[in-house]
Amino acid sequence: MTLKKLIPVLIMMLAGCQSAPETVQKAQKAKPGPARSLDMETLCKGQAAWRYNTGTQKIQVIGFEQFQGSYEMRGYTARKEGFICSFDADGQFLHLSMR
Repeated sequence: MTLKKLIPVLIMMLAGCQSAPETVQKAQKAKPGPARSLDMETLCKGQAAWRYNTGTQKIQVIGFEQFQGSYEMRGYTARKEGFICSFDADGQFLHLSMR
C-alpha cells in the first residue's frame, strides 16, 4: 500500500476508536433547606409527643434519611420507645410509625 492510501485508513481507524464518554446520570439529591428540615423536626417531635402522651422536650430525633421520594426521621422518647416520622418529597408529614 502506498503512503497516500495508508494515512486516510489510519486516520479513520483512530477516529473510529474514539467515542464520546458516556454521561452517567445520577439521582437528584435535593435536600430540604435548614429551615424546612427544622420545621420537619419540630412537626415530628410534636406528633411523637402527642402519640406517646409526653412533652416535646422528652423527644429525641437522632436520624434523618432521604429516600427516592420521601424522608424519614428516627427518634425515641425518654422511655426509649422508638419511632419513625415519614415525610413526602415536599417535606409534608405523612405518618408516624411506632417501633
